[in-house]
Amino acid sequence: MATTSQPKHKKTGDLFDNVWTIPNLLSALRIVMVPIIAVLFLKGQTIWAVVVLALSGLSDFFDGKIARRFNQISALGKILDPIADKLTQITLAVVLFYVFWKADNESIHAFAWVFLLFVVKELIMLIGGAVMLAFEIRPGAAELPGKVATMVFYVVMVLVVAFGPEVGAFRDMLFTLPEAVMKVLVVISVILTFVAFAFYLPETFRQFKERFSKNKKS
Repeated sequence: MATTSQPKHKKTGDLFDNVWTIPNLLSALRIVMVPIIAVLFLKGQTIWAVVVLALSGLSDFFDGKIARRFNQISALGKILDPIADKLTQITLAVVLFYVFWKADNESIHAFAWVFLLFVVKELIMLIGGAVMLAFEIRPGAAELPGKVATMVFYVVMVLVVAFGPEVGAFRDMLFTLPEAVMKVLVVISVILTFVAFAFYLPETFRQFKERFSKNKKS
């Protein structure tokens, strides 16, 4: 009995080891930015919303670089980073669905539903992550497809909210992204998002299988 309870204690304890690191603070800052981005958009302050979104994307890029460069990778960081990503993506997708749904252009109005695909995928990931933690299974770090999908998502969404027709903050000042180009970019981001999701499934199933097999043996 003592040999089985000790690893469990270690798993929960090391979650809070090496907490106060720059990458963890950046991830926490991105979580704080989520409601700010939503409020700025809904209040029509789209330029500031773009600025905060760009800062959020940059912090997401640099926190991983800093963690690896200065050996500041932590168990909590592996949880905070994807949570910050998912909350940002869900919030931004919901906001853009709302903005596109209100558009006068019928084509853009109909395209609004595409953003709900991001919401569905991220909600599945959040629920799955919560279930894994409930079974004391630590979600793995983001794989390359996930990192690429997240980077493309940030780039595409910044382009949409900055230069998209009817919604872009700078569309009248600089240039307007052609509607067809905007739609293609969003669809590419959706595809990459679900490809990344598919890459997580085999490892997730393996961890659950391993966990349940250990429970049966004990």
